[in-house]
Amino acid sequence: MGQSRIPQANWYDYPEYYDIAFQARTSPEADFMEAAGRKYCGFEVRRFLEPACGSGRLITELAVRGYQVTGFDVSQPALSYLRRRLTRRRLYADAFAAEMSDFRVGRSADVAYCLINTFRHLLIEQAACAHLECIARSLRPGGIYVLGMDLLPLPADRRESERWTRKRGKTKVTVTQRVLRKDLRRRIEHRQVSLVARRGWKELRLRSEFQLRTYTPRQFRRLLASVPSLELCDVYDFRYDIDQPLVLNDKITYGVFVLRRRLLS
Repeated sequence: MGQSRIPQANWYDYPEYYDIAFQARTSPEADFMEAAGRKYCGFEVRRFLEPACGSGRLITELAVRGYQVTGFDVSQPALSYLRRRLTRRRLYADAFAAEMSDFRVGRSADVAYCLINTFRHLLIEQAACAHLECIARSLRPGGIYVLGMDLLPLPADRRESERWTRKRGKTKVTVTQRVLRKDLRRRIEHRQVSLVARRGWKELRLRSEFQLRTYTPRQFRRLLASVPSLELCDVYDFRYDIDQPLVLNDKITYGVFVLRRRLLS
């Protein structure tokens, strides 16, 4: 039998498997957001906002912890999955369809967050700047934005690949991510994701390719300077240790930035 062709698909349209793939991050990330709120907000944190919320794994976790949560995404399959999950668990969150660089919320959030490179889907500087301005308008004065993404260390021309497997019940999901190439002049990184989901004798295989914008620490600082309503408080890494802020330099490969809306913006 010849090798079957793996179909091209958008892996964000398979939210259950995406959710399983990243489930191990959920509790540490939620813990960090709570800790960041306590450390950097001068008020009690009650309301969270997640742009590009995807499957809503963090929205669900924060709702379980008793917070008011709002999230939005452009993926209808992801939003439908999130709403079904909230209904099944008798939880509530405000979930709606919107673009990252053009959105409004009804009530200001205390803490907003966007992790795992989602911000880098904004491929041009104007869209990234517009997103940060929308975030600033959506935060109460003194509120914070927790933004996590890969940075481009020097040298920046190496290829990257990682693979991991997660299980939930009888479903096993294996994800392989590869950086295919980087165009440093255009600041575009081409990535490929292969996903294999197995449950009993059933198997789904798909492959997704997409682009991300690249950032060096210097380029990210320059972007922040264009949005004066936000200030950089601290930067962390993938360990999410709230007691160990880092210096933003070329040695950091995954930065978790805590940005705060200025009180007089």
